[in-house]
Amino acid sequence: MIRASKKIIKKLFSILWLPESFKKNISMLLRLKRGRRAKKLPSETSKCRNRLSKFCTGCGLDIGFGGDPIVEHAIRVDLAQPYSGADGPPVQLAGDAHCLQWFNNNTLDFVYSSHLLEDFEATENVIREWLRVLKPGGKLILFCPEEKVYREYCDQTGHPYNKFHKQPDFSLEFVKNILKCIGNVKIIHETALIDIYSWELVCEKIDI
Repeated sequence: MIRASKKIIKKLFSILWLPESFKKNISMLLRLKRGRRAKKLPSETSKCRNRLSKFCTGCGLDIGFGGDPIVEHAIRVDLAQPYSGADGPPVQLAGDAHCLQWFNNNTLDFVYSSHLLEDFEATENVIREWLRVLKPGGKLILFCPEEKVYREYCDQTGHPYNKFHKQPDFSLEFVKNILKCIGNVKIIHETALIDIYSWELVCEKIDI
């Protein structure tokens, strides 16, 4: 948009008589506007894609994809207006991650979610719902923050803290304990701390 505006302004300058002071002011405003363009930060998914996309085969979801789905074929689930405000492909299924109402039990090959699970108070209920829609052998793929490490990182660097986080003790062990209580899953991949403040976990749903 700014480049197009600049071309139009230059053309007007060439065909209209305008005071030099006016031309200078317009040029300065364009430079200021260009300089204020926000630097796009990499998505959390972009950090783990090369490690976790291999688990996202078949038909599955990216829940809370924030404009950057883990794989192109993932069904994109998010709020109608994602709070991340990211650019990218549009939401395909708009709703609440508490309730995947569009899917019957045991229908999907994978459910992937990045930096979303920590935004819910009823963590166990959300995990149960995500597991519900997976087929036996389906994968639950999580990439999430280690909350205490994430808070320290924000404090030390000035990185804006995500105020949507609901669990002060959210961690890999916190989620693994919930999965242990739920049962009928086996862990096939985990990394306790990666990409500064995150962890990753892949579970397979067991047929019982």
